[in-house]
Amino acid sequence: MESASFFTQHFLDTPVWFWFAFLAVVIVILVFDLGFLHKEQKEISAKESFLLYGMYVLVACAFGAWVWFVRGSQAGLEFFTGYIIEQSLAMDNIFVIASIFAFLGVPRLYQYRVLFWGIIGVLVFRAILIGVGVAMVNAFEPILYVFGAFLIFTGFKMFKQVDEDNDLENNKILKFLRKRFRITPEFHGNSFLVRQPHPRTGKVVLWLTPLAVALIMVEIVDVIFAVDSVPAIFAITQDPFIVYTSNVFAVLGLRALFFALSAAMARFRYLQTALAIVLIYVGIKITLVPMGYHIDTLISLVITIGTLGAGIAYSLWKTRNDPPLEEQIDPVPREALRSDDAPNP
Repeated sequence: MESASFFTQHFLDTPVWFWFAFLAVVIVILVFDLGFLHKEQKEISAKESFLLYGMYVLVACAFGAWVWFVRGSQAGLEFFTGYIIEQSLAMDNIFVIASIFAFLGVPRLYQYRVLFWGIIGVLVFRAILIGVGVAMVNAFEPILYVFGAFLIFTGFKMFKQVDEDNDLENNKILKFLRKRFRITPEFHGNSFLVRQPHPRTGKVVLWLTPLAVALIMVEIVDVIFAVDSVPAIFAITQDPFIVYTSNVFAVLGLRALFFALSAAMARFRYLQTALAIVLIYVGIKITLVPMGYHIDTLISLVITIGTLGAGIAYSLWKTRNDPPLEEQIDPVPREALRSDDAPNP
């Protein structure tokens, strides 16, 4: 009886069993993904990437349908709208991750391992950010003005960055890692950490591999992008369950689609302009919430899909003769990762 009452209790305005149902779904698909589909390490083809993405979309749609059935049509519509908005904003994240892999020369054979373990960071960090955001909104609703202004500012800033390249050579995260940690110049299979002699003392110490550098940078980039995407969904709903579940399903799906998109991401050059428009729209929508004005969720869904569709179509037409991303980014020389001033053991 006590266990039954525990599951019917509410956590963040949602029955505990809802949260357990969501976590069970995520755990099952991750175990199926890593333990069955990718039990043996291999390169992921574009076809397999599309199929895996299709599986994640079907699971997300089934979950959204369940939310629609048990919590009502409004909650279901909010889930699907949030899912699409979060997935669209995460597209820019994929481009940066592809740039990191290309710059560090991460073999395609090991890229899936980085993306998979990066999901753990998504589950944890998104939960923290969303929890903080919900607490702030509940304590002081006018904070939505700040969220809205931030999204509008970010949207206008994105307009100026459309033609800018990612300067990973001077990236502060990479510079910090080079300075503070011992990094091997070469990959060691799919290992993130290895033990080998220090060049000065000969003592066997722990080193990061370039694969670990890629994982750390991917995790940090995801947190940075979450600062934009998490406030965006507050324009649709302030329900923590809808915000968190739509976030996680969106990121899971796009990570699965990564291998199909990464080679062609250079062709989505003008997608960032569409994303900027979506961010500005969402920023305006969220600033209207404290004033008592609510733009219909269905209208937001149509505007988001229409804007992104136009951005993708124009990008594909405009960049139809461009080379793939790998040919546009020079990988970092392997010795460049290893600092002469590596930390002492």
